[in-house]
Amino acid sequence: MFDAVSPSDSGAMQRAVGHLRVAFKRRGADTVLDTLYQQGCLKARFPRVDPGAWPVAVTLNTSGGVAGGDRLDVALDMAAETRMTVTAQAAERFYRVIPGTGPSVVRTRITVGDGAAMEWLPQETILFDRCALDRVLDVDLALDSRFLGVEMLVFGRSASGERVETGSLRDLIRVRRDGALLWHDAIRMNGTIDATLCRPAVANGARALATVLFVSSDAEGRLDDVRAALPADAEAGASAWNGMLLTRILAPDSASLRATVSVVLDVLRDGRALPRVWNC
Repeated sequence: MFDAVSPSDSGAMQRAVGHLRVAFKRRGADTVLDTLYQQGCLKARFPRVDPGAWPVAVTLNTSGGVAGGDRLDVALDMAAETRMTVTAQAAERFYRVIPGTGPSVVRTRITVGDGAAMEWLPQETILFDRCALDRVLDVDLALDSRFLGVEMLVFGRSASGERVETGSLRDLIRVRRDGALLWHDAIRMNGTIDATLCRPAVANGARALATVLFVSSDAEGRLDDVRAALPADAEAGASAWNGMLLTRILAPDSASLRATVSVVLDVLRDGRALPRVWNC
């Protein structure tokens, strides 16, 4: 529906807007839903889990992908002593931007309370040629909380012969612990993205990359296990300091990237199975 305007009039085309706020609290030994607010194209669902498994929340974008001018806002709040895995129903696709519509804007804020544990495990972000993405993830942790997060960027679907020749990407992750900035990571690419990825100091030709961040009191003690689990042929490395373990992964395609990410998550999640939607 175009509300009586021409489909070719990019300035008047409808844009997708989504707001999602989910909060969890402790009830006895269980983590239960406290608040659910969903508006527009963003939704959350809570599938059944096996006894003893962590509760899971699955986010959905009913718009079917993100275009220029779309805006998605997500807030996730974990009360003290809760634990939760949050994932996405599918990989999120960011399509080319029509001139004059502006970038796709995504803002996510995660708050993890005292003694709580949170896993942020979205599936891949797939970028299309001539996309424009402005995305920020803010994570606020209590001093004794625990956080595991993954972000996977895929530049074009290699099986379809796609490349992101040009585009714009601003991807910022900020993590604070007890109010102090713990980690600030920014990726900014404009213009000739494919040529930039070919540079040896950037990605050396890789078209998929991932960051896995683990913040916990035992993070540094997990470093040797993560390094030992990394496949010998993987372009990956891990470091740990100041109660944080960081793994970077480069891969030629999304399938190879996911395989290596899954190995790292298996170590950091103590062998617990990944959310079922990762197998869909």
